[in-house]
Amino acid sequence: MFVIVVGGGKVGYYLTKELVQSGHEVVLMEKDSLRASQIGDEIGSIVVPHDGCEGRYLAKAGANRADIVAAVTGDDEDNLVICQMAKHHFAVPRTIARVNNPKNEVLFRHLGVDEQISPTRMILGSIEENIPVHELLHLAVVGGGELDLIEAQLREDSPAVGQNASALTLPDGCVLFAVIRNEVPLAIRADTLLQAGDKVLGIGRTECEEELQRVLLGEASPD
Repeated sequence: MFVIVVGGGKVGYYLTKELVQSGHEVVLMEKDSLRASQIGDEIGSIVVPHDGCEGRYLAKAGANRADIVAAVTGDDEDNLVICQMAKHHFAVPRTIARVNNPKNEVLFRHLGVDEQISPTRMILGSIEENIPVHELLHLAVVGGGELDLIEAQLREDSPAVGQNASALTLPDGCVLFAVIRNEVPLAIRADTLLQAGDKVLGIGRTECEEELQRVLLGEASPD
């Protein structure tokens, strides 16, 4: 597999090293010539010292035959431009973008970036993993960026507690598939009786989440 990594910071540097060690063909693009030279001294001529936001340099890196372009710079705007160019000008099958500001995830998804990786979202999810929360927790973006994997931890006063899964009126475009109870994952069936403390897992479209919040947890807390 041929991967172009754009951004020679720590994320891009270690990603490139891991891909090379796994036997993939890789090109790393870094616009800072000094940084590019430093990396090139260590990992060789696969480093292209040019700006991945410019089409001519993406072409020079081989974007016309790349399987994946991963834009992992520290600038969301640059990452979006890189993925847009890779997708629409070079027909790269799969684009991956680092999204530093979680508020930009919807924009990236809407503009066709195949996968968004949000370090902020990952850390937040880790912090909240074992803390009861009053809103839906976003775990990951799936389905080519069209769907969110979500978790809802039911409290004593959650409207879904004491109901069978089949009795819940779910919004279109959303499905519940599992519950974690006492650290044991269980498939949700029609007769599954939901209990306080359950972590309910589902997949849904972003526009369905407000209604799903209401069904499982009640009205969202005001900001």
